[in-house]
Amino acid sequence: MDKKLQKLEKQYMEVPIPKELDFVVESALKQGRKKKKNRTPQWLLGSAAAAMLFTASLNVSPAMARTLSEIPVVGSVVKVLTWTEYEVAEDNYDANIQVPSIENLENQELANALNEKYRAEGKALYENFIAEVGDLKASGGGHLGVDSGFEIKTDNDQILSIGRYVVNTVASSSTVMQYDTIDKQNEILITLPMLFKDQQYVETISENIKEQMRTQIAESNQEKIYWVKGAGLPDEELMEAFTTIKPDQPFYISDQGKLVISFDKYEVAPGYMGVVEFEIPTDVLKGDLVSTKYIH
Repeated sequence: MDKKLQKLEKQYMEVPIPKELDFVVESALKQGRKKKKNRTPQWLLGSAAAAMLFTASLNVSPAMARTLSEIPVVGSVVKVLTWTEYEVAEDNYDANIQVPSIENLENQELANALNEKYRAEGKALYENFIAEVGDLKASGGGHLGVDSGFEIKTDNDQILSIGRYVVNTVASSSTVMQYDTIDKQNEILITLPMLFKDQQYVETISENIKEQMRTQIAESNQEKIYWVKGAGLPDEELMEAFTTIKPDQPFYISDQGKLVISFDKYEVAPGYMGVVEFEIPTDVLKGDLVSTKYIH
């Protein structure tokens, strides 16, 4: 991939996550308490030529009101809104960064920590983009684009899964996905390790994904390609062959209560495959699961 593209991805992935988030998750799990505490982070947002930063009161902005009318309602109370939108539109430089905000979650500490993380990511992504544009202009120009937003992967009585994507475009494009999955009933953030008894799940899931990869390659007559050994691919196709997921591999829980593992563009397959997902059969996981509360 292009070096500038890799640099943008690295900067985005290194955005610090608020320290409060670990505390909130641990506190919610151990104590099971729901606290209400108003805490609104203060942000001073910069600007640049040809850039527009949209932050508007929900009560006074007709444009924002139209936007919110199209936002899905999560359950009967919790909502996911577009808190801020950064937009840049120039001949060779385009950015659209939509920052989500979780509203009306009774566990206000969890909501604040997640929203603070989202705002920090969006702000850093915007500032890094502006800096890269400045470097390109100083060196004679070029092309640069970033598109970031969110989508609701699951929204039912129990689970809210939010997927957040960043598409960076230089000479080629890459896509990075992150997910947050919330137990709406207990109002806690669900992590991948907490679903399982021990670390055995890493091997269990990895082996199943390899099997799915090989099957898809064979059934598609190699129109689908994954970098996995044992699929009859030539060595030059394997690049860095997939061996194992990370313990905190991006995931979400589907509406049917299935575990879905996600890989970014270029992570385990050629770029034309885009972001790829694998639904893991629950029968494969049943020996490793703590319970079938979430995965069933």
